[in-house]
Amino acid sequence: MTDIVAVWQIPASDGVHSVEFEHGTTTGKRVIRVDGQEIFRAEWMFKLVGKEHFTVGKAKCCISIDAVSGFAYEYDLEVNGKSLQKFRENQSKIMKSWTHNLNGTDIRIVLEKDTLDVWVNGDRVETAGAFVDDGTETHFQVYSHDAYIKATSSGKRKVGIVHKLYIEDMEIPEATE
Repeated sequence: MTDIVAVWQIPASDGVHSVEFEHGTTTGKRVIRVDGQEIFRAEWMFKLVGKEHFTVGKAKCCISIDAVSGFAYEYDLEVNGKSLQKFRENQSKIMKSWTHNLNGTDIRIVLEKDTLDVWVNGDRVETAGAFVDDGTETHFQVYSHDAYIKATSSGKRKVGIVHKLYIEDMEIPEATE
């Protein structure tokens, strides 16, 4: 029997990571799993509340365990010093991601807008930039298929630059993470 009390999804350049937290409210047991791999375990802890620090890729994470009332507890995840909600909002500003099934294989492509790095299923790929009449194109390969991300101005200051992914000249819709 497991005491899983929380599961979170953390979006990152190299993929969406799943964090599971087990908390035994009678023994104080704490177990943290990232993407199914156990990274922390403490069996007997007399202090049932507190914080557990760990990393997921380059992100520094912290689970806070707080007593709400009696034997009820609240669990919060912070990523890089921000609540998970704020971290996700920030990630959506600095990353653009797409998911697509290509010849029976699910792929996830991420553009880091600040570095212009492109990631395919967690691996950074080599890119080549090109200026075109209405913006720029970043060309790369997705499992031997030609792909590019086109960046054009939206014409609106609040919207900024619009990024679109094309694989073999077919536009791929943006992921909803």
